[in-house]
Amino acid sequence: MARTPLADRIRPRSLDDVVGQKALLAKGKLLRNIIENNEIPNMIFYGPSGVGKTTVANIIAERTGKTLRKLNATNASVSDIKDIVASLDSLLAPDGVLLYLDEIQHFNKKQQQSLLEYIENGKITLIASTTENPYFYVYNAVLSRSVVFEFTNIEPDDIETALYRAVEILKNDDYKGYEISVSEDAIRHMANTANGDVRKALNSLEIAFLSAKVDKGEKINIDLDIAVEATQKKALKYDKDGDSHYDILSAFQKSIRGSDENAAIHYLARLIAAGDLPSICRRLQVIAAEDIGLAYPMALPIVKSCVDMAQQLGFPEARIPLADAVILLATAPKSNSGICAIDMALGDISKTDTGDIPAHLKDSHYEGAKKLNHGTEYKYPHSYPNHYVKQQYLPDNIRDRKYYEYGDNKSENAKKQYWDMIKGADK
Repeated sequence: MARTPLADRIRPRSLDDVVGQKALLAKGKLLRNIIENNEIPNMIFYGPSGVGKTTVANIIAERTGKTLRKLNATNASVSDIKDIVASLDSLLAPDGVLLYLDEIQHFNKKQQQSLLEYIENGKITLIASTTENPYFYVYNAVLSRSVVFEFTNIEPDDIETALYRAVEILKNDDYKGYEISVSEDAIRHMANTANGDVRKALNSLEIAFLSAKVDKGEKINIDLDIAVEATQKKALKYDKDGDSHYDILSAFQKSIRGSDENAAIHYLARLIAAGDLPSICRRLQVIAAEDIGLAYPMALPIVKSCVDMAQQLGFPEARIPLADAVILLATAPKSNSGICAIDMALGDISKTDTGDIPAHLKDSHYEGAKKLNHGTEYKYPHSYPNHYVKQQYLPDNIRDRKYYEYGDNKSENAKKQYWDMIKGADK
């Protein structure tokens, strides 16, 4: 008898057991509400492999009581759809059919059109999955009749949860009578090298068990060395909760701050090899604001676009926009004037009695404001030349406080020259 893959044996049967996808399946989220209300529309699940699309479709089918039929568009044809249609209104599908169509992007327009009549009348509820952007690959008439849900890569912490659950299944089903030991390092390595794909991590775990040797004491020990062989990926000195994790991230940011693009790319490569996409994306956005900032303001939206692209692509393709972002930041002019200004202001807030807001700046859009002298002496800058007029904005206690110092770079120097000219003319 063929061995059922571990990924299928561990597949959750309730929403609470699904790892990751909190944006879709947490209490109160749209997809969870739809499923719990048992009013299932036609849906398209979009996202990378191994992130729970099939699992959620199976859970939906069990809850609705509909007959579940699965097709993979890579090898299915119109005749397969006709066979499903023939079962409608029969004892084989008394409550209708829930069709899970995997890789719908491989169906051509004619094949997708063959579904329209039946998804419109409700006899077929379609859940299609795709790893490609559905707005490019799914026929518009099908797309307009469906709700699109985007599934994202699973975080390593959530993958670890699935791996530990799988270890218990292996202990109880396949290796009864054996003393099983799986090290935390091994679990962590398999989770971090799976690139957000739970199925890949579970396959690595299964290979690790199949390749492990049983010692004389009927013991099976899965350690880091076995995990490395099973994943076929080098074990880096990288503990996401330990010093090495923060050391690499620190070296990464300091190399970009120091404008050494080669070192920055090296540390990016270490982070990529460890599969730590979330830390990379977060740190790049911090660097764009903290270290480049106002010297090159366009770095912020550009890096955000690169990060979004990387998260949608997943590894290995994510390395490309990430490398572009790193080189852009490392070779960009630098300024920390923004973070210095806000930190100084926060320091004043926590340590100093800064005083009340000036009366002319207070809200005056309510009856009785004039009696309190709120807003009465406010000067509207757009009514003056160059949209500027001198007036006090800071509270009296810190009226002369200066937080922002223009950075020594082309962008900020240009702004300084402009405002020196405008404000100087007002003196």
